[in-house]
Amino acid sequence: MHKQLLLTLALAAAATAQAQIDIRPVPAQPRASTLPANWQHGVFMEVFVRGYQDSNGDGIGDLQGLTKRLDYLKKLGVSGLWLMPITASSDHDHGYATTDYRGIEPQYGTLADFDELIRQAHQRGIGIVMDYVINHASWQFPPFQQAVADRNSPWRSWFVWNPNPGPGWDILGKYPWYDAAAKPWDWAGEWKDMPPIQPGSLDIFFGTFGPHMPDFNLRNPAVVQYHEDSLRFWLNRGLDGYRLDAVPHLIENNAKDWNDQPESRVLTKQFQDLIKSYPGRYVVCEATAEPIAYGKPDLCGGAFAFNLNYDMVRAAKGDAESLQRVAAYYRTMSPTMATFLHNHDIFTGQRVWDQLHGDEARYRLAAASYLLLPGTPFVYYGEEIGQAGIDGKDAKDDAPLRSPMSWTPSNQGAGGFTTSAQPFRPLSLNRSAHNAESQQRDASSLFNFYRELIALRRASPALTLGRYEADKVEGQVWRFERVHGQDRVLVAINYGDTSATLDLPARARALYPKGGAPRTALPPLSVRVYRLEAP
Repeated sequence: MHKQLLLTLALAAAATAQAQIDIRPVPAQPRASTLPANWQHGVFMEVFVRGYQDSNGDGIGDLQGLTKRLDYLKKLGVSGLWLMPITASSDHDHGYATTDYRGIEPQYGTLADFDELIRQAHQRGIGIVMDYVINHASWQFPPFQQAVADRNSPWRSWFVWNPNPGPGWDILGKYPWYDAAAKPWDWAGEWKDMPPIQPGSLDIFFGTFGPHMPDFNLRNPAVVQYHEDSLRFWLNRGLDGYRLDAVPHLIENNAKDWNDQPESRVLTKQFQDLIKSYPGRYVVCEATAEPIAYGKPDLCGGAFAFNLNYDMVRAAKGDAESLQRVAAYYRTMSPTMATFLHNHDIFTGQRVWDQLHGDEARYRLAAASYLLLPGTPFVYYGEEIGQAGIDGKDAKDDAPLRSPMSWTPSNQGAGGFTTSAQPFRPLSLNRSAHNAESQQRDASSLFNFYRELIALRRASPALTLGRYEADKVEGQVWRFERVHGQDRVLVAINYGDTSATLDLPARARALYPKGGAPRTALPPLSVRVYRLEAP
């Protein structure tokens, strides 16, 4: 009996310890930003730390490796970095299955490495924005483990449970309710093919993105407080802002009303206000539902311009109707929108190189379609060198987008991504020519094209902050002006295969390409940028 009691007490203590996470309150310690004014309006790069630079030879990118590449990023001209999740996770890949909201993924390094990255980035005038996953955690998140183990646990209220969720639910092609008693996170097949739950179980929980990532109960003030304290934890260490993941999914009301609910919008604004209470910070949201609404100051204050990316790439291929839609979008677009050609998710498209089948001339048109326009451009790592993807298991596989950054022709050994014989994922298929080392040496490379357009943007108030006006689309030719105060810039892009005539005012002065007098002929597949001097 005595031994059994001791065993029971030991198991209880172990379960309690298992659920222990840092939930201490974090007081706000706002400090003025040391970054340049308007840094949030420069060009950002999205970085998958696992795939960027390995510093210790284990085949996995890490924070020390990223820190060593900051000079490259400064040379390119970026003002900010968006880091895909760097907190501890159970997926050991993308990082969105969070297990510790206040700890660094061990494969990436330590809090000291994070602090040094912030310090070194700030010395170079580069801001750091971190991905933050509010909607869900990992099934291995200690509070969820304890909630599954004990129905009377106080952690139970941190998640969403319903013994009879009813029919009609369909989120991303699957039924989002799972029975923890069946250990659905061990399911090896497609989530949509999982055997149906048996109603009545007290262990049925909700997971928007699958059973391996249970949703938080964000109606619980304690959960919201935990996230707010965790946001402050990183801001107090000098973080410059956040990309908030999947915000339209924060709260669901029923099988019909689960996406972009009013309660989710209220929470999103609440989180934005907290972050913006720190001077000079930046917030951008992933909101595939109603991105324009989420981009406004009264909601998230910044959001990715989903769907525009498809039209920009199609316009670069020469599709005149897509070009019309791109121009129309910019006529009404809020400058708080974040523009991009694709990102780490395959639903946004393959890498640009693969979408355009290696056509470098059209690749440059796609880049100009957002680097010279309003909004905050987000370049995906490797995009600036024309990096290709890798082979995937199927058309829905994200892995081809997340291969190691191509630094050298071999990309292994000195100067490459890793010294390991086995990087965490296969290397890019076109690395022999499209690598950072070779591209930086070639004055006519994609890298130097990106670098020149980014430098133009940084040097011109009109291109950084200006209005979009005086636009005209004729067939496959698009011209527009950007205006800020006395600074006025004319941009002309010819997406067609034949020359066009450009009506240039006498006061036009060539900015790109550099040198020479302004020309009225607009060559096929070309970009021209002019400063319009005051009369």
